[in-house]
Amino acid sequence: MSEQIKSIALSKLVAHPDNPNVMSGDKFRKLVHNIERTGLYEPIVVRPHPASEGKFQIINGHHRVQALEKLGRKEVNCVVWNVDDRQTAILLTTLNRLGGTDEPAKKIELLRKLKEKFDSAELAKLLPNTRKQIEQLTNLKLNAVRCPPTAQQFAIPLVFFVNSEQNKIIENALSSIENQVPKIGTPLRSVSRIEMTKSQRRAEALTRIAEYFLSQTNGGLTDAQK
Repeated sequence: MSEQIKSIALSKLVAHPDNPNVMSGDKFRKLVHNIERTGLYEPIVVRPHPASEGKFQIINGHHRVQALEKLGRKEVNCVVWNVDDRQTAILLTTLNRLGGTDEPAKKIELLRKLKEKFDSAELAKLLPNTRKQIEQLTNLKLNAVRCPPTAQQFAIPLVFFVNSEQNKIIENALSSIENQVPKIGTPLRSVSRIEMTKSQRRAEALTRIAEYFLSQTNGGLTDAQK
């Protein structure tokens, strides 16, 4: 596979029909803004199109291509990989998904340095974080020995799939709890309910459902399971 970057006409690039990656409208706008502001972007990974001579199929960079098209670019920087259908399928499921995690203390320091040159509103246009998240992170106080915040202090995504009936039950339960004054378990953990975002309220509601279940089932285990 060649790592040489070459300029290819945007009109010759074809999206892979099996690309599973999606991007929210907000993140896409930030991507467009970043490229427009800096003129820089990670080269698109493509392969010679298996069915259309002279065309190239996108393996990685579908949203970058859309952003560049929106900005009126006619040519884009690409890396051409000569890979077969099997290798391409593997790349489609791994690229953009394999990576490390941020070390909280270093991320906070980096955000603080950025805030010396940009205000939070401008940073929110460039970074995945919202303005409120940027303010909260940069206002965190690290102790004298610079012990970094633990991962538990930061949002951990939970991803699972449910059917329509399960989703209805879950939504009803979450709405019922998040819209009432909390009575189950401990008081709200970090900020007042008024200051909470919708996502935080739903996370709190889900936690309370789990706490209540555990309190009613002796830790969630039957005698046979212990």
